[in-house]
Amino acid sequence: MNRPVVVGVDGSPSSLAAADLAAATAVARSRPLVLVHGYLHPLGYGVPLNPYDLGVPAPTAESEKMLESVAADLAERHPGLRVQVRQVAGGPGATMVEESRRAELVVVGSRGVGGFAGLLLGSVSGQLAQHGHCPVLIVRPEEQPIPVDGPVLVGVDGSDSAAYAIELAADEAERRDAELVLMHVRSPERGAVAPEVAAEASTAERAEAAGLLAEAAERVRSAHPGLRVTERSVTSPSPETALVEASGEAALVVVGSRGRGGFVGLLLGSVSQAMVQHSHCPVLVAHRPEPADD
Repeated sequence: MNRPVVVGVDGSPSSLAAADLAAATAVARSRPLVLVHGYLHPLGYGVPLNPYDLGVPAPTAESEKMLESVAADLAERHPGLRVQVRQVAGGPGATMVEESRRAELVVVGSRGVGGFAGLLLGSVSGQLAQHGHCPVLIVRPEEQPIPVDGPVLVGVDGSDSAAYAIELAADEAERRDAELVLMHVRSPERGAVAPEVAAEASTAERAEAAGLLAEAAERVRSAHPGLRVTERSVTSPSPETALVEASGEAALVVVGSRGRGGFVGLLLGSVSQAMVQHSHCPVLVAHRPEPADD
């Protein structure tokens, strides 16, 4: 199944940066690239009638020209790229979530305008982080160039969701010829009635962290011989804080859709959402692709 890489484009600097990264990713994966522009009905909403009941509006010539221009520029700068354009009538969030059903990867910028007016942190990117049907790459932050150096960072907590995130992170690290950093976050030591109880609990937590990291590293090294893998156990009040700080030295952070244990907050709307909003590098949310219908 030659599923495409899909990227939301509206002409904004953020979406163009996302499109450029999506093009490079599509070439690296030998996948076609689809540029998608979602546009709203010109009548808007807030009226007693659903404007789409009047009929689906035609895409504008201006947006068509924008898409074709972006496609031509990407094809010129990324040799071997196969690129298509598509305009879809509907809300940008719903449009991209639906596109994710048939994609290998969906890429969006952190902010947008025009057809993707809702492409703000917590809007389109937030909807995709929560409801995407395939892995979702959110390109942020928008105010600085996309980092190309640095490791691929992924959280480890022993959950099934984290296991899939580790698989994706290892694949990405191998494609980039980059180091893979496996990170487990432990809570700070808490006071107890007896110091020996606190010490025993701390020792058990450190042993659990070491075990989770060693198991994850062994699976990665078995599947990716030669990949540079670093195990990192840290203590932090929250996994969000630790991952955001560590993202400052990474080229990519991969997060699962749910978590437990050391990443107890690794639920959509918690760690994933925190990374979407505050990461210093692009964030890959590891949704498992749905089975193809065709």
